[in-house]
Amino acid sequence: MNLILHVEIPVLDIERAMGFYAAVFGIEFGEIVEIHGNRMAYFPFTSGMDGASGALAEGDAYVPTLNGAILYLGVSDIDDTLAKAEQQGSRLLFPKTDVGDGKLFVAEISDSEGNRIAIQAAAG
Repeated sequence: MNLILHVEIPVLDIERAMGFYAAVFGIEFGEIVEIHGNRMAYFPFTSGMDGASGALAEGDAYVPTLNGAILYLGVSDIDDTLAKAEQQGSRLLFPKTDVGDGKLFVAEISDSEGNRIAIQAAAG
């Protein structure tokens, strides 16, 4: 069993965050749901595949930060993703860096809510 099963990204404005993640990562969210007084928008997830489930989460307990845990999102083209993030007003927090002898690259950006998000891609 994988240790990490689910991740919730804190947001202040769930609709704005959905727009950011949809534009930068090319994904679609389903309907916003309310759980325990919080609003959630779930990332696309296919059961039985690698990776944890995740959601954007808006509520009193969810406070965006640049200084907390860093979530790594896998992308196929890191340069394209960085360009899309910049178009959405994202700040580059850590530049594209080779971490695997030219086989793996990472970078860190801010999302629309002020969270630090890492992106990772294999060289292609």
